[in-house]
Amino acid sequence: MPVRPENVHQATLLRLLRDGNRSRAELGDVVELSRSKLNLELDRLIEMDLVEQAGLAASRGGRRSGMVRLSSHLRFAGIDVGATSVDVAVTNGELEVLGHLAEASDVREGPAAVLDRATGLLDKLRDEGLFTQLHGAGVGVPGPVSFREGVPVAPPIMPGWDRYPVREAISQKLGCPAMVDNDVNLMALGELHAGLAKQVDDFLLVKIGTGIGCGIVVDGRIYRGVSGSAGDIGHIRVDDQGPTCTCGNTGCLEAYFGGAALAREAVRIAPRSPHLAERLTLAGALTAQDVAAAATFGDAAALHLIRDGGRQMGQVLAGLVSFFNPGLVIIAGGVASLGHVLLAEIRSVVYRRSLPLATGNLPIVLSELGDTAGVIGGARLISDHVFSAS
Repeated sequence: MPVRPENVHQATLLRLLRDGNRSRAELGDVVELSRSKLNLELDRLIEMDLVEQAGLAASRGGRRSGMVRLSSHLRFAGIDVGATSVDVAVTNGELEVLGHLAEASDVREGPAAVLDRATGLLDKLRDEGLFTQLHGAGVGVPGPVSFREGVPVAPPIMPGWDRYPVREAISQKLGCPAMVDNDVNLMALGELHAGLAKQVDDFLLVKIGTGIGCGIVVDGRIYRGVSGSAGDIGHIRVDDQGPTCTCGNTGCLEAYFGGAALAREAVRIAPRSPHLAERLTLAGALTAQDVAAAATFGDAAALHLIRDGGRQMGQVLAGLVSFFNPGLVIIAGGVASLGHVLLAEIRSVVYRRSLPLATGNLPIVLSELGDTAGVIGGARLISDHVFSAS
């Protein structure tokens, strides 16, 4: 197993250097260590091949301080298992993506097949020379996760995954520490590290994809709740008489506006939409991307479908905003490709229905990280673990 820091001082230094190289003097300004103790810990990290020298800093009026950075050999993997795809990436210690691969995948094939596919993609990145050893892997899956145990728990759209030992399986396959979380939490971590939330400590990340979920960040940390199911907003009921959801209940938000629900509704309205009707004839099925494409042509039926879904999403989100009072709301996921028509409807409902004190300075924006949010978040998750005292 890769080396980990020996004490909390070393762990703190590694997390600071994850944000970029610094001089020893700059590190001394932000950690409560004497100069001799700081240099002792840094020298030990260099011996452990976790940190390396990086030249000299600009003079601050005296002798120039030495620069240090995370070892160039550090490598983390992010694995983002979706309902219909799997993404993997390899990053350096600063979590910069060095290589990213994705392919279609059906989570219903079961954990063994899907995880083999993910590790196979990592093998391709290994063959490209991006790493020889991984220092850790962070995995996201599209369902509820017991974070402490590293296993999915009764995931509605993941047959065969219930309590499957994902963490242990990935750790054994890759020969490194592994951590597992809900995919929405990983996306929130990705935004916290490299996205629009870098300077925000309290925010919501809403993923609208095959399912609907919400990553909750409080004081710069993921809030998971007592059992790990916090943020499962897709199963908030919006209509007692609504359609049956994959969870077995009726009228859930996800049953109205998740990816499968949107595709179902697109087929229903296709006779009133020339663009969707043509696409349905050619492909035999419709997706959220087809609805988005129709909307760009001003298709009235597609625009009505998007606005209706955005209104339902906005009603649920308005309650969350009034309750949580976040500093930012980020909309992400495959259905977010519906774009600014969807965003405008969500904004309209939230700003109208939530308290003015909660929305007066509240940006509601589309994610700019796209399909890298989850894999960056996976690398952030495992680096938090590796850069903690062993």
